[in-house]
Amino acid sequence: MLPFYLLTFAATIQAHNLLPGSCNFESNTCGYTSDADFTSWTLHNDGRFVAVEAAMSDEQEDEIGADAGPQRDITGVLLSPALELGEWSCIRLVYQISGSGSLEVLQRMEGKSFDRPLWSSQAPSDSWVISSMDLQNNTEPYRVIIEGKPGRNPGSSVAIFEIHISPGYCLDCDFEESHLCGYSNQWNANVNWYVGGGGSQLLHNNIPKDHTYNNRTGHLMYVDSIYAKTFKEVAKLVSPMTTVPMSGCLSFQYQRSEERGNLFSVFTRDRLGQYQELWRAGTENKSEWSGTLEEWIPVQVDVKAPYSVQVVFEVSFNSPRGGRVAVDDISFSPEFCSTDTEPTFDPSIANCDFESGFCHYIQEQAMSSWRRVSVKPNIFRNGDHTTGAGYFLLAHSRLSPHSGYVSRLIGPTLPGNMKYCLRFYFSLRGFNQTDQALAVYLQQQKGSSQEKIWTQRERSRGIWITTDVTFQTSQPAKVLFVSTCRSFWDCGSVALDDISVRLGDCELTAGSVSSSSLPGHCDFEAGLCGYTQDKQSDGADWVWRRGPTPTSYTGPRGDHSTGLGYYLYMEASPMLPGQSVRLLSRHLRGTRGPQCLRFYYHMYGSGTGQLSIHLHKDGEDALLWQLSGEQSIAWLRATVEYRSDSQHQIVFEATRGSSVRSDIAIDDLILESGPCPEMEIKASVGTSNEIE
Repeated sequence: MLPFYLLTFAATIQAHNLLPGSCNFESNTCGYTSDADFTSWTLHNDGRFVAVEAAMSDEQEDEIGADAGPQRDITGVLLSPALELGEWSCIRLVYQISGSGSLEVLQRMEGKSFDRPLWSSQAPSDSWVISSMDLQNNTEPYRVIIEGKPGRNPGSSVAIFEIHISPGYCLDCDFEESHLCGYSNQWNANVNWYVGGGGSQLLHNNIPKDHTYNNRTGHLMYVDSIYAKTFKEVAKLVSPMTTVPMSGCLSFQYQRSEERGNLFSVFTRDRLGQYQELWRAGTENKSEWSGTLEEWIPVQVDVKAPYSVQVVFEVSFNSPRGGRVAVDDISFSPEFCSTDTEPTFDPSIANCDFESGFCHYIQEQAMSSWRRVSVKPNIFRNGDHTTGAGYFLLAHSRLSPHSGYVSRLIGPTLPGNMKYCLRFYFSLRGFNQTDQALAVYLQQQKGSSQEKIWTQRERSRGIWITTDVTFQTSQPAKVLFVSTCRSFWDCGSVALDDISVRLGDCELTAGSVSSSSLPGHCDFEAGLCGYTQDKQSDGADWVWRRGPTPTSYTGPRGDHSTGLGYYLYMEASPMLPGQSVRLLSRHLRGTRGPQCLRFYYHMYGSGTGQLSIHLHKDGEDALLWQLSGEQSIAWLRATVEYRSDSQHQIVFEATRGSSVRSDIAIDDLILESGPCPEMEIKASVGTSNEIE
């Protein structure tokens, strides 16, 4: 266990400024209630915690009998009382997952069909663990939802010892409480961070007065070199992982002795373990602990974190005489430390779906052959990626009149010293050599140097394929898309659509892009996202698949999300005409206002039947949307706006047509509260490969 976590959680936390929604479960649940539709959480008064436990053991099942049916997964949902916390606050959860299971914390807003995930874990532990999550400013009341799912193994359980809600950011800490705000020591055999102060004389009698109270009863964190044994012994004090993007000013107080014998730095560390230095103590500070108190030194440093990070206070020693470092009163402000600090760059200026023009992208010269085109939905050629009936860019090098058959598209300027994630969709046709069909370069603003950051290596498939490219530049640069043909006879066409740029590594931002990471969204990359097959239909199921469907001249050649991922489809071959498959959403809460369903459908094949969307409640279906017959070889987007003031489900029903060439597919489902942002695109079957 961590050195300073020897402070037991069993002692009652004498917290200050606790907000409503906090609970230590000492004698009651503080207004928290179990959702009656799920397994109840049990209050253990002797141990002061609530828990939801695994199903009965095999022996208990045998006593009941084998006819009890298959063992079901157990889920306990704990609801907080309605909270009205207008200012930013921090939830600290002390919990334990024994055996196997999962725990998730969500935020439920009135009028929203889906809860917003705040945090989740599946890591089992032999002891109590603390986790922190930020609750952003909110003007409307909400509830905190805690969902526990113990594993099926006997003895598995999910327990909560304490819920601690305090004002401010989770990074804030004065180290006056035993939970230490979720800060942890990354254990080292020789040097570690310890809790100092509190009237105790740990190791030395000249521990400084803390900064918070300026006396020896207050607490601080310190690390000492006395036990250092090797060169570059490192001690790390690590903050909880932030749960939302945060930009602003990080402040803290420190004291440092023997500055030539230690290095004191502050870093951010992301979920991939990548470090970025924020600040390093210089040699100009002459404070030393020589038995008399020196002034605490304040530090302010700007943080720009577009995704979750930890703040790491790191001290390295060269020898046992490397001295000591103390830290106290860490705080965060959403305002940058200096008014001269550049605001966080908004990379969305480089986003473009080409529906309304070229956005901020330009051609290198007037004769460059990137053209903005659209293809009417038809059975001969794919339309754009955005809607299936919109616009995209096409570089058809055979039509390029200038020498070299080179088409260049230049994006807006991106600031230097930042890491970016570029995502775009492309489609190739007719290239013999694909290595030069499409490449992406970084063009430095100073000089004419270009750095290739991506080259197309996929064989020409004629479908929309996505790619993610992480890059970093030391100075301002532009993204350059280049298509090249070696000769007239080697030329094909290159299509480009839906370019987006985000801050950070693509591996870290992938979760924010994947539709399955958001409530009510599903791209089927990791399964059915809580959607279920309706076994009361004709007996067939929606099929989870990637790549083309097995029957020729019907079905998609790839999914809509990435081109190489998964989708759901109805395989018509084993079904009879008129038979159907039904897919049910999870139960959705009713709201007074409108709700919006958006999805992509694929209806290609001479015998294509019918795709219907139903609202299912009180045992009955109400038709919301319906389309029959062959539509296009492309994925097309549909939007459906509806209202329901009571609990309901959305049903996707595909009906087989007259022949086996009637596969119907769906992908990228989005269910959201509120009106649909745009009207449904009415796709009509075209009869030619018309490019407008």
